Amino acid sequence: MEGYHKPDEKTLQGLKDIANKLRIHSIKATCASNSGHPTSCCSAAELMSVLFFHTMRYKADDPRNAANDRFVMSKGHAAPILYAAWAEAGFVKESELLNLRKIDCDLEGHPTPKLAFVDVATGSLGQGLGAACGMAYTGKYFDKASYRVYCLLGDGECSEGSVWEAMAFASYYKLDNLVAILDINRLGQSEPAPLKHDMAAYQERCKAFGWNTYVVDGHDVEELCKALWQAERFKGKPTAIVAKTFKGKGLKGIEDMDNWHGKPMPKDRVEELLSDVNGRILAPNKPLTPELPNEDAPPVDITSIRMPSPPEYKVGDKISTRKAYGVALKKLGDGSDRVVALDGDTKNSTFSDIFRKAHPDRYIECFIAEQNMVSVAIGCATRDRTVAFASTFAAFFSRAYDQIRMGAISQSNVNLAGSHCGVSIGEDGPSQMALEDLAMFRAIPTCTVFYPSDGVSTEKAVELAANTKGICFIRTSRPDTATIYDSGEKFEVGRAKVVRQSNKDQVTVIGAGVTLHEALAAHDQLAKEGVNIRVIDPFTIKPLDAGTIVASARATGGRVITVEDHYKEGGLGEAVLSAVAEEPGIVVHRLAVSRVPQSGKPQELLDMFGITAKSIVEAVKKIVPSPSH
Repeated sequence: MEGYHKPDEKTLQGLKDIANKLRIHSIKATCASNSGHPTSCCSAAELMSVLFFHTMRYKADDPRNAANDRFVMSKGHAAPILYAAWAEAGFVKESELLNLRKIDCDLEGHPTPKLAFVDVATGSLGQGLGAACGMAYTGKYFDKASYRVYCLLGDGECSEGSVWEAMAFASYYKLDNLVAILDINRLGQSEPAPLKHDMAAYQERCKAFGWNTYVVDGHDVEELCKALWQAERFKGKPTAIVAKTFKGKGLKGIEDMDNWHGKPMPKDRVEELLSDVNGRILAPNKPLTPELPNEDAPPVDITSIRMPSPPEYKVGDKISTRKAYGVALKKLGDGSDRVVALDGDTKNSTFSDIFRKAHPDRYIECFIAEQNMVSVAIGCATRDRTVAFASTFAAFFSRAYDQIRMGAISQSNVNLAGSHCGVSIGEDGPSQMALEDLAMFRAIPTCTVFYPSDGVSTEKAVELAANTKGICFIRTSRPDTATIYDSGEKFEVGRAKVVRQSNKDQVTVIGAGVTLHEALAAHDQLAKEGVNIRVIDPFTIKPLDAGTIVASARATGGRVITVEDHYKEGGLGEAVLSAVAEEPGIVVHRLAVSRVPQSGKPQELLDMFGITAKSIVEAVKKIVPSPSH
């Protein structure tokens, strides 16, 4: 390893001066908005100065450049100092900092990708490092580029389990292009963080998770320069820089004092505090500009990703939609080398294993850490470097709901596939049954919810998801079901399929997944008895094809039955109710899972909760008017 050369005194003084300028910007901005977290900014001032003006390589006028080093502000409440750094770098106008948190300004209370220099939204704590892992994994293994990823965490958020999921992931995959900087300023929001300034405990924890670890004085720019230089040269492990800092550093009477979290400086003290900090800045300054990156990130085009061939299923062929998902994902990966798959140790159940076997270099095993898996997938998808699909049992996405919610705020184009939905999984019992996932994903803004019912529609859903902006969720089922559609059938987001209809239909029945097949069986049984029903496959639950549903409801006397392998709350039935809410004369009867289920055979459970063909037939007969004699 080449020897370390200490920066010259003018450079070190320049970094100290920038740190104090960042403090001044943060104080002024939070005073102007009369809200924010200036003390949390002040603890990170030297960290940000050294990162942005000594260590990181990036084009200050092109923050999203693929070759730039990445920075994630995991302690999102310190957003003002991030904005200040970009103002000092020349990308943000200094005057704009005073519009912090105003309704017509993109410098929000916590960072979001409305800003070109923000890749992922943060502020729900404990999520930045997982996303940084996804970026670092992409840089090392997919882009094979030299850009590095830096993530600044607060000590308070280190109580979040998701931080340690990310720590385990990064060391397992030897992400030596990743640096986590822990801003250990001792104080949380309402009281001191649990470890306070026990730097040895932080060091031991980071080392135990397999990280190369340095403990530094977080206000000593020379120590920081050296630790970051060492991190860049350390191979085979990610680096944690555990920085001892003080909340409110540099502010007299406020530094290291409790009860200053999330409070702007008192108006009667602002001038004195600013004057004091300003007095530490020596003029003239040595101008410090970031080094430019190595232009070695390959060009990537992820627009219009297509399947190389149509589905191979023939009408009547039986396959589970979860297996069809694995087949489809592998095919999509054949079509584009930027399709990547992640799974949480369920690959032989979700069938993402089919993709792994075909494209092992583009598969990421995330193990049983669903929160981190979603964050990693979001990180992989940043800057349009990959098209990421993450899969597990649909029930287990509930554990990562906050990450999914933040993914929407991050404007992420990440695709999530949840298998084993509903009581139709059978004997495994309720802990494995996703019965609230539709409600969960319907509530996410930007989310498209696919619910395919056969192999052909599953394949089309995967292809559409790859080309759809926002979060996509694909709900897949465990049982084998018959192929309904011809391989050439066209599918669109928000467009339902009327799979059975006649001009004598008396009821519209809407089902999806296994319940669509039950509806088709009910159709055939009722037809023998002279009763015609219309059967609709919604394909996407969000957006729902309200036009087709309303037209069919009107054509069938306003009589609608929904049947779903999901709880009543928030699922298909409520989506349909919402679609017809302002239409007079339409009544929706809902068949759904009514309570916490139990183990049993799939058919027994479908019968128990009244979502089989038999139950549909009974419901139709109840609402169809008796023929007059």
